[in-house]
Amino acid sequence: MEQTITLQVQRYIPEQYPEPYFQSYEVPLRKKWVILDALNYIKDEIDGTLTYRWSCRMGVCGSCGMMVNDRPALTCATFLEEYAPGPVRITPLDYFGIIRDLVVNTDDFMGKLKRAQPWLITDEAKPLSEGAYKQTPQEKAEYEQYSMCINCMLCYSACPVVGLEPDFVGPAAIALAQRYNYDSRDEGEDQRNEELTGEGGIYSCTLVGECSEVCPKAVDPAGAIQRYKATGAVEWWQSVLMPWKGKS
Repeated sequence: MEQTITLQVQRYIPEQYPEPYFQSYEVPLRKKWVILDALNYIKDEIDGTLTYRWSCRMGVCGSCGMMVNDRPALTCATFLEEYAPGPVRITPLDYFGIIRDLVVNTDDFMGKLKRAQPWLITDEAKPLSEGAYKQTPQEKAEYEQYSMCINCMLCYSACPVVGLEPDFVGPAAIALAQRYNYDSRDEGEDQRNEELTGEGGIYSCTLVGECSEVCPKAVDPAGAIQRYKATGAVEWWQSVLMPWKGKS
C-alpha cells in the first residue's frame, strides 16, 4: 500500500467564509515529489477548488512561494519527504493580504519595487548607432549576485521589520537597487538614495538576517543592505570632513 502524508492547507474563500480555516488532505508520499506536486495532486485528484499560484516549476518564476511549517519556501524546490511523517502545514506568505486560499496580494510589494527604481538610469542615453554599453567580466561580477533575485517575496515573509513597519521598502527591493547601483552602466544611484535612505528605507533594517537565510537564489539581501548602509556612512563623513567634494 502506498505511503501517504497529510497536508494541512489554509483555505480562505471570502464569499463563503469570512475567516481562514484549515483543511486536511491525504496525499501520496512519493520519492522526489516536492510540495507543489502534492498541491497539484490535491487540485487534480481531490479538490479542484484549492487555489494557489505557480508557473515554471523550476525555481525561476518565484510565484509558488508559501509558508511551509511556518517557514517561507518555494514549494517547487521543497521536497515532501523532508517533512515525513507529517503533517505538513501550508499557509500563504506572511505579511501579505490574502486574496483566496494560498494566493496573496502583491500590489504593495510591486509598489516597493518601484520605489527602488530597479532599472538602468542614464543621464543621457547614447544613440543606438554607437553600439552596446560594454562591460568587463569584473564589472559584471560586481552586481551579478544581486541580479539573481526572482521576486519570490520569501524574504519579506521572513523579515520581522516588514511585519512591524509596513512602510519598510524591504529586502528584495534594496538588493535590486544595489544590482543597479553597482552596474557600471548606471547613473541613478543618487535618485535611488533619495528614496532608500529616508523613512522606510535601509535604516529600518535591524540586521536579523532571515531574509538571506530563506533566499532560494543566495542573493544575500541582508548583505546588500549593509553595503548600502556602509556606503551611506562613508558619504556622510566625507560631506562633514571634506565638504568641498560635494561641490561642483
